Amino acid sequence: MGIKLRLILLNFLQFFVWGAWLLTIGAYWFQTKHWSGTEFGAIFSTMGIASLFMPAIAGIIADRWLNAEKLYGIFHICAAIVLFMVPKVNDPSTMFWIMLVNMIFYMPTIALSITVGYSTLKSKGLDIVKEYPPVRVWGTVGFIVALWTISLLHLEVSAAQFYVASGASLFLGLYAFTLPKCPPLGKTQKNSLVSAMGLDAFRLFKNAKMAVFFIFAMLLGAALQLTNAYGDTFLQDFAKIPAFKDLIAVRYPAIIMSISQISETLFILTIPFFLRKFGIKRVMMFSMIAWVLRFGLFAYGDPATGLWMIIASCIIYGMAFDFFNISGSLYVESQSEPGIRASAQGLFMVMTNGFGAFLGSRLSGIVIDKFYTLGNGQFDWKGIWLAFAAYSLVVAVLFAIFFRHKHDPKAFSAAHQS
Repeated sequence: MGIKLRLILLNFLQFFVWGAWLLTIGAYWFQTKHWSGTEFGAIFSTMGIASLFMPAIAGIIADRWLNAEKLYGIFHICAAIVLFMVPKVNDPSTMFWIMLVNMIFYMPTIALSITVGYSTLKSKGLDIVKEYPPVRVWGTVGFIVALWTISLLHLEVSAAQFYVASGASLFLGLYAFTLPKCPPLGKTQKNSLVSAMGLDAFRLFKNAKMAVFFIFAMLLGAALQLTNAYGDTFLQDFAKIPAFKDLIAVRYPAIIMSISQISETLFILTIPFFLRKFGIKRVMMFSMIAWVLRFGLFAYGDPATGLWMIIASCIIYGMAFDFFNISGSLYVESQSEPGIRASAQGLFMVMTNGFGAFLGSRLSGIVIDKFYTLGNGQFDWKGIWLAFAAYSLVVAVLFAIFFRHKHDPKAFSAAHQS
């Protein structure tokens, strides 16, 4: 099997594991368990809490002591064990701790998968801006396949979705040990106190431009978790309205939501062109504007005459996610020295899926319970989505003002070939 095919399988399984439960846990939580929005916000905040420290710790280990692919495999095997225990949980408090442990093992694997991919492609002398997106797109395909599997088997409100995720995680963990070796590149550096503690990547904050970039990565990370947390259960709620309950978007909400991931597969392939043509600032601006449209279209959509708005929102999601997440990781790679490559990706994860996810999940759950939960236990979804759209618009305006970056296509290409 060629090296690209091996990385394709890694990315496919990486996001299959997540797709098997990430968008449908809300339906399981609200429709089956009938637990509250604040408690659900706490559950979704587990990925934020774990990302506050685990990607950075994993990056330090992979940069200095242990091969990235081996660490990656160990984490996935541990996550598989924890996911297998989720269906046995019967109270939200225990669920919080179980999911937190799961996220402690899973979240660092996202950055590690990027590290393995970049390291392997560079070792073959390949341009990662050109070669990585077509590999990474298969991660989105894996996410889509997982969503369709869960939806077609009618597991969206069932605990069985966690068994599917567990099995995939175990297989991936074992497969990781067969991947090309990605040895630590930072272990030969001088052992200053900062280096010994593995904190070299935090030097990036000394650069004012990078510091601003990481702050806005955190703010956009909050937006990402909002759509992951509430999208599926938003469509599930239409089943309580007789006029909508038998429509396809209500019967198979995960399949409708998977249009978002199908869109991702297309936008990922455009990233090399957009980055070289427009540079990171404009690409990130495109992402932020797309987030505004994503939430705004949800606010006015419905499964009947407004279905086109929901579908359009899902298509726009591809730009919103890819132009932020994938482009952001490539930009961080271009600004990082080889010896801190894993730590730098871990730091990016800390800001997006750590601080960003934690703030977005916790605050959204509290705000929804306080301002957008109606007296009959229903949610004011229009108000919720418009509030999220307003938040994204404010972030976009501030980013345009404060992030100063002059794009140099030649310098950008050279940075990703080194």
